[in-house]
Amino acid sequence: MADRSASPRTPEARAAALSCWSGPVDPEPLPGGITNTNLVVRDGAERFVVRIGDDLPLHGVVRRHELATCVAAHACGLSPEIVHHEPGALVMRYVDAATLTAEDIRRPETRRRVSALIRRCHTEMPRHLRGATVMFWVFQVCRDYLATVHDGHGRHQDVLAELSRRNAALEHAAGPIHPVFCHNDLLAANILDDGTNLWLLDWEYAGWNSAFFDLANLASNNELTPQAEISLLEDYFDRPARPQDLTSFRTMKCASLLRETLWSLVQERHSTLDFDYGSYTDDQLDRFRRAYAELGLPR
Repeated sequence: MADRSASPRTPEARAAALSCWSGPVDPEPLPGGITNTNLVVRDGAERFVVRIGDDLPLHGVVRRHELATCVAAHACGLSPEIVHHEPGALVMRYVDAATLTAEDIRRPETRRRVSALIRRCHTEMPRHLRGATVMFWVFQVCRDYLATVHDGHGRHQDVLAELSRRNAALEHAAGPIHPVFCHNDLLAANILDDGTNLWLLDWEYAGWNSAFFDLANLASNNELTPQAEISLLEDYFDRPARPQDLTSFRTMKCASLLRETLWSLVQERHSTLDFDYGSYTDDQLDRFRRAYAELGLPR
């Protein structure tokens, strides 16, 4: 996520001033996205993507960790190569590929490819990571967001106690987990298809978590049907879905929706990006409440 208030220069100016270019360049914004400032730069015969963003303490984003994760992801063949980095900027090779949509991920053949991509992330990334890594425990993330929203006196102050109780109930229901290295932000827009390979982008929230969170996050972000959710689990585990799988999945789906709701509430107050976070918050809150009601946990 790029916070434009962190520097008096525009992202375009910051990208153009990087020391890696062979001459003057003219960065062009990449369309789409609700959190990141990404630009395309042509330098000689090559194209690159520049990701501009400083640390974001409100969201627990540490760019040093993001860089290490991107390097490991490239070593796994999951993500493009990082060719240059400076404080607040990552430069990666441009991949000539189509960005997936939610409709793409709803197609069984694409969903199977994505489930294999997620499994590779979970199993292969630890072999390539160097240095300290982080735990992305979604319930602690939600607790911190709840405190941030409370302290900032933003919208929905009247529902924070309710959401705090439900976050605690979900954490209790989740029980013990087997941690794997997760992406934790599986929007369709973070996956590219070059016709042969899928590429996974935007690792700023990556960290150790339950595999069920990534699977539920993908399902929630792309509004999979209940039957498609079962198929996703079966593709990932290569076996029939078990009752305990479905319980863990549905618990983490609620947690994913709650995290997205609270993330958006924080963005409403602090982001300078041109996006209707208010409507996004309201939509995610409604979806969370419906999913939570289906679990039958304490209100």
